[in-house]
Amino acid sequence: MEIEIISFGKISEFINNQKLSIDVESTDDLKTHLEKIFPQLVGMKYKLALNKNIVQHNCAIKDNDSIAIMPPFSGG
Repeated sequence: MEIEIISFGKISEFINNQKLSIDVESTDDLKTHLEKIFPQLVGMKYKLALNKNIVQHNCAIKDNDSIAIMPPFSGG
């Protein structure tokens, strides 16, 4: 399966936007995989967005999905 990874903020300093060929079925699986490859994520607060929708719970990932990895943010 191929997915697109898009990173923002401090996370973009060590994870570049890229296409990955990866064998994961869910966002929880992806988080586990990314934390093994990028140990900087361990202990860091971040959110995932699947196809531009913030992930609130474990979601299935399909071929050609887009995943954004975002640090905490606030606005006004």
